Amino acid sequence: MTDKVSMSSSPALMVGPNFRVGKKIGSGNFGELRLGKNMYNNEHVAIKLEPIKTKAPQLNLEYRFYKIMGPREGIPKVYHIGICGGRYNALVMELLGPSLEDLFNLLQSPFSLENGTDDSRSTKEYIDEDTNKHIPYREHKSLTGTARYMSINTHLGREQSRRDDLEAIGHMFIYFLRGSLPWQGLKADTLKERYQRIGDTKRATPIETLCDGHPEEMSIYLRYVRKLEFFETPDYQYLRNLFKELFVKRGFVDDGVFDWTGQYNVDNTNDQ
Repeated sequence: MTDKVSMSSSPALMVGPNFRVGKKIGSGNFGELRLGKNMYNNEHVAIKLEPIKTKAPQLNLEYRFYKIMGPREGIPKVYHIGICGGRYNALVMELLGPSLEDLFNLLQSPFSLENGTDDSRSTKEYIDEDTNKHIPYREHKSLTGTARYMSINTHLGREQSRRDDLEAIGHMFIYFLRGSLPWQGLKADTLKERYQRIGDTKRATPIETLCDGHPEEMSIYLRYVRKLEFFETPDYQYLRNLFKELFVKRGFVDDGVFDWTGQYNVDNTNDQ
């Protein structure tokens, strides 16, 4: 199990020469997300913290992903990566707006179908930076990612590639449309057993049942990505067109208005 961050939000706790650590604003398997402040210009930032002794460190990988993805709307700028308090790895980045989960909880209801986005960016680095070749297939890997969304192959300990990112995105789509997933809330004595139960439930839940009551494009998408081979290049254009054509078929308009528009106000000025 990944260690959880447990510490005081003392204003004296710093990352690098100028980033002060503030209050907790989120958490996950990685550790904690803290509000921070750049003491040189008083701008607020987000600071992710994970214990240095964690068995599966992720912040350096996340830092590399942000650099690869480059400047892009919705992708935070990274200001610093280093050590915090001698006990934690720290990633300092731009403070963006609320997450999809924040907005989902705000609305207290599933998102409407029109709320979908078009983004095929992958979150798994599938090209080895040393050899410039596709990463090799491996088994018996430790689990990386959010158990709610991760692919079935990830649960089985198989190396992740593009197919697994796409499947995880599909699970996220269905979560926001349904409001929940069949494998949520499963109880177990240990984290390992809980992950096993989640994986078993994913495999046992037919795609048709998972997507029942929603457009057939959701089922088509999941069937396609789950059949992909490890080294296979997904047909991204085909997948984009599935949802673009659905968007047109339903008569939706790309007006920039979402379910939560005008409903979320956040004040990030209090970081203590």
